[in-house]
Amino acid sequence: MSRGDAIKSLELKLRAQQAEIKAALDLDVGGRDVVELDQARVGRLSRMDAMAQKEMARATHARMQTELRRVDAAIGRLESGRYGLCCRCQDDIEINRLQSDPATPFCLSCLEEISEEREDNLLRR
Repeated sequence: MSRGDAIKSLELKLRAQQAEIKAALDLDVGGRDVVELDQARVGRLSRMDAMAQKEMARATHARMQTELRRVDAAIGRLESGRYGLCCRCQDDIEINRLQSDPATPFCLSCLEEISEEREDNLLRR
C-alpha cells in the first residue's frame, strides 16, 4: 500500500473517530448531573460513591474533549495538506506511527525530544 493510500485510509479512520467521540459527548449527561444532597434519602456512603462517580464522569468527559481536539487538529492538517508531516520538524511521520495513532502530530524523534525537554523542565523545578 502506498503512503497516499494509507493516508486516505487514515482519513476515514479519523473522521469515524471524530463522529464517534462527538456522539459519545452528546450522550454524556451523567457527568453533569447534580449529586443529591438529601442525606435522609441517600446515605453518606452512597452520596460519596455518587460524588466519586460524578468525578470519574467529568474526567472521562475531559479526556474525550481532549481527544476530539487532537482528532480535529489532525483533520485540519489533512484539509490543509500537512497531514503526515511532523508539526515540529516537518519530516514525514512514520506510517506505522500514524496507523497506531492517526492523530499524532509528531514523528517519534521529535516526540522523544519533547519528552526529554519536559522531563528536564520538571527536574529543574
